[in-house]
Amino acid sequence: MNRALWYRRFGQPEAVLSLETAPLATPAAAQVQVQMIAAPINPSDVIPITGAYAHRVQPPRVAGYEGLGRVVATSDALPFSLGQHVLPLRGDGTWQQRLNCSGQWLVAVPEDIADDIALRGYINPLAARLMLRRWPVRDQQIILTAAGSDCARLLGQWALAGGARRVIGLHRAPQHAPRLRRLGIQPLAMHRESEILRLAAQSSLVFDAVGGRLGGALLAALRPCATLISYGLLSGQPLPVTPGDAMAQRFHLRDALAGMSAADWQAEFAALWPLLRRTQLSPLAPFPLSRWREALMLFYQSGRAVKPLLWLA
Repeated sequence: MNRALWYRRFGQPEAVLSLETAPLATPAAAQVQVQMIAAPINPSDVIPITGAYAHRVQPPRVAGYEGLGRVVATSDALPFSLGQHVLPLRGDGTWQQRLNCSGQWLVAVPEDIADDIALRGYINPLAARLMLRRWPVRDQQIILTAAGSDCARLLGQWALAGGARRVIGLHRAPQHAPRLRRLGIQPLAMHRESEILRLAAQSSLVFDAVGGRLGGALLAALRPCATLISYGLLSGQPLPVTPGDAMAQRFHLRDALAGMSAADWQAEFAALWPLLRRTQLSPLAPFPLSRWREALMLFYQSGRAVKPLLWLA
C-alpha cells in the first residue's frame, strides 16, 4: 500500500490536499519503482495546486515535482541497481512513498553527492542554470526579486561566479539581508522604492519571480536595451507590460524542457552536480508525511531561513 498527497480539485493546498492510501501498480517493462526518501516544498509544487496553471495541469494528481528516492524494483534492461539513489523526475508526483517512473528520465545520483543536496537538485538548479545560459551576465549589473528564495540565491551565486559585475537582491524580510551579503549579493529592502528604481535604470538584467506591481515598476524603470526575465508570479498577479517598456522575456522550466532528448536531459544533470557541490544551500526542516500541514505552514512563513521537507522514507 502506498500513501500519497493528492489534490482532486484546485484550491488552497491546505484545503484540497488529502493524504490517501491505495495499492501501487507493478512497474511496466520500461519503468523503475522508487521508494521516496524525501521531497522539498517549492513554489513550483504549491502554485499548480491553486489552479494558476490550469491550462496545462489538471487534477486529480499527486503533488510534488522533485525529490530523492532509492530503486526498489527494476528491469535488467535498465542501467539501475537496487538501492541506488535516484531522482524520479518528469512522471508521477513525488509527494508519495513509492512511485513508478520511466527509466529514461530517472537521474542517478553520484555517490559523493549528499542527500540534502540531491533531493533539491532539479527545479531550482536547472532553472537557474538554463536562465543564465540563455541570458549571459558577464560584466552586467543584475537585479533579483524575491532574493531570499532558493532559485534567486542560486541565480545570484552562479551569476557572480560567471562574472557578473554586481548582483542586487530585493528582499521583504530583514532576516534575508545578512544571508544575502554572505553570498556576495547586495541586499536591498523592498520599502526603498526610489533606490530600487534608480538601480533598475542602471541594470541590464532583472530576474523577476514576483510579477505584479513590483515586476511592472522594474520593467518601466529599465533602459530600452535592458531585459526583464519573468520566471515566476509569487504575487499571484501577471506582469503588466505597456508600450515603451524594456524587453520582457518569459521563462518557464516546463517550456525549456519541451523537446529535450533523454541524452541531453542526462547531460544537464552531469553538468549540475559539480556546480551544486560548491554552492551554498538553505538548511532543511524535515516533517514526516503525516505532518504535511505543518510543513506547508513553515513554507508560507515570511523570512524563513530553512526549507521545509517532506520525509517520506
